[in-house]
Amino acid sequence: MGSDDTDDDVRVELMRELKTASQLQHAWIMQAWQSEPGLHPAAAMLLSDLSKNGEARPSELAKRRFVDLSVVSRQIAQLSAAGLIDRRPAPEDGRASLVSVSEKGRAELARWRTNYLEFMEKALGGWDDERVTDLTERLAGMNEDLRRALGSAACAADPTK
Repeated sequence: MGSDDTDDDVRVELMRELKTASQLQHAWIMQAWQSEPGLHPAAAMLLSDLSKNGEARPSELAKRRFVDLSVVSRQIAQLSAAGLIDRRPAPEDGRASLVSVSEKGRAELARWRTNYLEFMEKALGGWDDERVTDLTERLAGMNEDLRRALGSAACAADPTK
């Protein structure tokens, strides 16, 4: 990586495209969630995180998602009111709670996943699995390098695992 302007322009363009991809995904999510009264899409992303990573304390969820604990607390309240999560006292500290996906939450996640996969098939139907896998692996590697470059202990931990 030199100081050549072309190298810099290519990397800046990559970040622009990633931002555009993120904005497009956000637009789809907001459109899809118009029919989900009382539940913000970010709460659904928290539910998905719980499904993938298992039961957790709210503080752990906040660290993994790079947000303040108050944000996670609001999302947990929404998910709890909708019956999508279960809460129980942490065995080692009764003041803290552990949150997990409820049966109803698992059913909703399956429904949302089906809708998302239908959207992605519509959008990327012309892409074969090899092309999708290649892009996924490259983006995962880039994200790992970005976390490392940020240097923060919270960012160095992979929140997707």
